[in-house]
This record gives sequence, C-alpha cells and structure tokens, in this order.
Amino acid sequence: MGFVKLLVFGLIGLTIVYKSLAIYSRSVRRERLENRYDADPVPGMSRDDYVERGIAEYNGSLRPKLLLLVYILPAAAVAVTIYVINTN
Repeated sequence: MGFVKLLVFGLIGLTIVYKSLAIYSRSVRRERLENRYDADPVPGMSRDDYVERGIAEYNGSLRPKLLLLVYILPAAAVAVTIYVINTN
C-alpha cells in the first residue's frame, strides 16, 4: 500500500513540476520571439503571427520532449535505489 501512495503522490508532484517547467519554457521562448521581432520586424507578417509560428516550431522541436525527463529520471533513480537496497 505504501508503494502505491508513493507512485500516486510522486506522479502528482512530477506532473506539477513538468507543467511548471513547460509553462516557463514556453513563456521564455515567447518572450525571446517577441524581442527578436521588435528588434527586426519581418515585413508582411504581424508580431502575433510571427510569435505563433515560432511557438509552433518550438512545439515540434526536441526541447519540449526533453521535459519528459522530469518523469523518467526520478523514476529511474527510485528504481535503481530499490534494486540496490534489495540486492544487498
């Protein structure tokens, strides 16, 4: 029963961390795109269109996928810890 509680609360905590990092990363990217457009506007394209196109490219990039390591690394660390403790 304790292991199930660990899983549930661990996943809830990791989800909060993941969502926070995703929101932060997207806002940093949006700010960078806005600043880039302000410094050198693209003719024939509004600022909002430029930013939305940049965010769409960001969503398809590797960076948002790397945020999934928030789930993988702690789970692997717990699994390795449990394995090491039980084999000794």
